[in-house]
Amino acid sequence: MDKMRLGRTGLTVSRSAFGALPLQRASLDDATAILRAAYESGIDFYDTARGYTDSEEKLGQALSDVRSGIMIATKSHASDARELFSLLEASLRKLKTDHVDILQLHNPARLPDPNDPGSLYGALLEAKKKGMTRFIGVTNHRRDVALEAVRSGMYDTVQFPFSYLSSHEDLALVEECKQHDVGFIAMKALSGGLAANVPATFTYLRQFNVILPIWGIQRMSELQEFIELEKNPPELDERMRAVIERDRRELSGAFCRGCGYCLPCQADIPIPMAARLSFALKRMPWEQFMKPEWRSQMERIRECKDCGHCREHCPYGLDTPTLLKKMLEEYEIFYAKHEGARP
Repeated sequence: MDKMRLGRTGLTVSRSAFGALPLQRASLDDATAILRAAYESGIDFYDTARGYTDSEEKLGQALSDVRSGIMIATKSHASDARELFSLLEASLRKLKTDHVDILQLHNPARLPDPNDPGSLYGALLEAKKKGMTRFIGVTNHRRDVALEAVRSGMYDTVQFPFSYLSSHEDLALVEECKQHDVGFIAMKALSGGLAANVPATFTYLRQFNVILPIWGIQRMSELQEFIELEKNPPELDERMRAVIERDRRELSGAFCRGCGYCLPCQADIPIPMAARLSFALKRMPWEQFMKPEWRSQMERIRECKDCGHCREHCPYGLDTPTLLKKMLEEYEIFYAKHEGARP
């Protein structure tokens, strides 16, 4: 397993990290087996969050006995210092440890005041002083907030979406991290499943020696795919570049990254999938979208009252209601064409 230095943390970590968010959907036994297999393969960096239901608990169950051989990063969605310590204490109990290696603020709309000792930033420093975390970081989907964090000199790591679909501005953020020696942790490396060619996205990210991708894994087969890629990394050759360029052309412009910050929806629309359905129909087994339950969910788009919640909370500035209506129109055309093939 290749290793890398994670910015000024000085942590030497496996260049493939484990994103534990999807483990919420795995049973405890399956999650334990997957995590043990990951550890035994050489993966030593695990990213989770207090907000990922039982993800921390599963990590603690599977890996607490090898705690000294792994690095754990978790996240706090706390709104004030008191809540941060309450959530952190819960995280440590679930993880069965007395500290995490990186404690990250979980997608804050703005960075806390560093000059206020009672702010969230003051609480991060206090948690570090108490030995509850070794380093502090921030995750975000807003490039301006991530850039501010990097340039502030106050955070050891920044976690931000990055894949072969990323923009030139995102590449500039990577360069800023390199210049400021801030660890860059890449989430959404597969763009929520839209960057469907795993070898292509793996080898694209591998060219950046300052980027640590966290691969979201919920099945043993997914883990095995990344282990094999680590054993035999593909070259970023002309064939791979052609795949990447084709996807960039198809997915250029405004598209939903599936981050979920638009939720909850008053009409109970499954926005993260519905808003990118035209891409999903081309990149995933389309038969699943022909089932009555999925059609019923898409029909909810007609109940949209344009309350503004999804538009206001989208970190990418998408006009989500308009996008949803477009996806419904395209879905209706696709459904009518393939209705005879319904499962």
